[in-house]
Amino acid sequence: MPRFSIIVPSHGVAGRLAQALDSVLAQSFGDFELIPVCRTPDCPAAEVAAALARRDSRVAPVHSPPADGLAGARDTGVRAATGTYLLFLDGDDALVPGALAALDARLTVTGDVDVLYFEHEKVPWWEGEPTNPAAPLLADAPGGAFPPGAAPGLTGVRLPAWSAAYRRAFLAERRLSFPAGHFTDVGFGALVTAEARRIAVLRSVVVRHLVRRQGNRLNLPGAHHAELLDQVERVLVRVAGLGLGAERAGALFEQLFAAVLKTAAHPRRLPADRRAFFRRASALYRAHRPAGFALPGGSLGVQHRLLARGAYGAFRVLRGANRAVTAVLTRLPRPRGLRTRLRYRFHLARPLDENLVVYCAYWGRGYACNPAAIHAKARELAPHLRAVFLVEAGQAHTMPEDVEHAVIGGRRYWEVLARAKYLVNNANFAEGVVKRPGSVHLQTQHGTPLKKMGVDQSTYPVVAAASGSFTRLLGRVDRWDYNLSANRHSTQMWERAFPGSYEHLEYGYPRNDVYTTATAEDVARIRHELGVPEGKTAVLYAPTHRDHRSGFESGLDLAAFCAAAGEDVVILLRAHYFYDRGGALGGERIIDVTAHRSAEDVCLAADALVTDYSSIMFDYANLDRPIVVYADDWDVYRETRGVYFDLMAEPPGPVARTPEELARLFADGSWAGPESAALRARFRERFCEFDDGRAAERVVRRVLLGEDPEALPPVLPLAERVPAPAAATLVRS
Repeated sequence: MPRFSIIVPSHGVAGRLAQALDSVLAQSFGDFELIPVCRTPDCPAAEVAAALARRDSRVAPVHSPPADGLAGARDTGVRAATGTYLLFLDGDDALVPGALAALDARLTVTGDVDVLYFEHEKVPWWEGEPTNPAAPLLADAPGGAFPPGAAPGLTGVRLPAWSAAYRRAFLAERRLSFPAGHFTDVGFGALVTAEARRIAVLRSVVVRHLVRRQGNRLNLPGAHHAELLDQVERVLVRVAGLGLGAERAGALFEQLFAAVLKTAAHPRRLPADRRAFFRRASALYRAHRPAGFALPGGSLGVQHRLLARGAYGAFRVLRGANRAVTAVLTRLPRPRGLRTRLRYRFHLARPLDENLVVYCAYWGRGYACNPAAIHAKARELAPHLRAVFLVEAGQAHTMPEDVEHAVIGGRRYWEVLARAKYLVNNANFAEGVVKRPGSVHLQTQHGTPLKKMGVDQSTYPVVAAASGSFTRLLGRVDRWDYNLSANRHSTQMWERAFPGSYEHLEYGYPRNDVYTTATAEDVARIRHELGVPEGKTAVLYAPTHRDHRSGFESGLDLAAFCAAAGEDVVILLRAHYFYDRGGALGGERIIDVTAHRSAEDVCLAADALVTDYSSIMFDYANLDRPIVVYADDWDVYRETRGVYFDLMAEPPGPVARTPEELARLFADGSWAGPESAALRARFRERFCEFDDGRAAERVVRRVLLGEDPEALPPVLPLAERVPAPAAATLVRS
């Protein structure tokens, strides 16, 4: 049997699971089995685990349904384990290098022990200075193996399950498992130490635990805090017959009720039923207080006395728990102008309009992208909803006549933002927008991330300087209820880039529905509207923005490219949306489509795409048409902007580094050849996962109509989709 079984529940942490598993597989000590516990065989975490299992026989994934929670997932892992010792990691933890070798060496010295406690680091999500909370708890423990009575203060209450190695046979003999519900570590840890006969400690860090930005779920307000008392009662009832001795029983009792008193005094954890919590805690305290228990000193001792007496009113006064919760309006961020602030405050005091949806795209650039596609589908499926699109004053003339809109900054803008039940954006709403209770914010995003996004930009000075305050960014993220994803890569990157408590919707991008639903007639019509001559091959050239440059630079001599590529080629130039137009065109065969409102129309018109690092490649891949990557400054872009994967190693088609290489690809036809098709097929499997033509429908039904996720249309497999046909001029591979 292996020396160690490492059990890693993945629930809710798919974005960092690969790092956790890699930290185990990279260990120098190799006598272990790694057991990822995933929700279902087809969830994102299961895909990560399955890929590792195919490469390493020590990886043995198992599955535990979400309803079983963290406790059930860990117990599932225990049942599958065969190792002598068990270790538990959360999905966003990591073993430090050399961790397993250090554990093995320590166990060799101590001999078999029931539990080996070790230190761990807590690392802030922004990679700040780590802390080591276990170190003082283990500092006074004896040097070798010892009975628990030799260190009575080491009760297990304050140590998480992932800060120890457990002898598997000991857990089985004592029938120790993780109790269901919240605070499972408290119940499990306390009983492990109470039942153990031989303990040892390792005074070095083994686990690095990431402190998530949204914090520990146990600190969030809600009725689940009552479950802490369930765990406390469970522990006290079971240990009553173990004969722990006065010193051990007193330490265990004191540490359990320290956690109880902390919760009872917290002004936000128990927004309701705080008095009921206190009364039940008081009853438990009186029923299980050990004989001869000595009260702690200072303020904590006073709290113990008040809890023993059931004096809730006095307890509130002592702890200041009667502080009034600040109203939403007094915390109101300030829109510019006193009259505007007063007007917005007035509308915030009015009830939410349950049938009002506010949409915005690209900071008010008009009717576009995912918000526009969702709006169009909502008209069909939810006609009872009233929609208002937010738009900049200079773009108001571009809005469709039948779409109601409000100019950003105007009177109606603040009114609809204050009263809308639903708010849909592909970027972010203004700093002063308040997330009202009962409102629903949907972040649709506007591309699949190749370049670093959100807080991941913080280590890249050029882009970080232009990004503004990351604190303010995260304040905006906190308003999100849902975040839309087109593929599992995006889901994982969004979780890292925008840490928050929102729910991922892996439904695809609504704007990409048209790539499956458009007809040959639609393609011909769009080409005619854009001015593409009949019989020509239209190549869309769409370079992305460079953070280290000011203004638009095409990066390519387009006239020279046209001359080299052949007489049948015309260029559709689409600069990044940061720019009003593409600049000087330099040739009659170049059509500037930068100002065209619909990127989807432009893609439908194009027979091929040439881009550098723009996210348009991920969308265009849904059409299954040739893509060429022109990467003349990849190394500079990667160093200054940061990327999530090596595009040069996993491109959607042929890669050209120079203008000559690009022209040659088109001159010899390899831009649309078999190798191009093979690269594109692999790219589509990874990044076109959910874009099947029904993304908008899924979003409307789930978010705006509140339908059960299980009732939504399933995603059509990639092999069964039929992309919109290209123009007849395309040379097929």
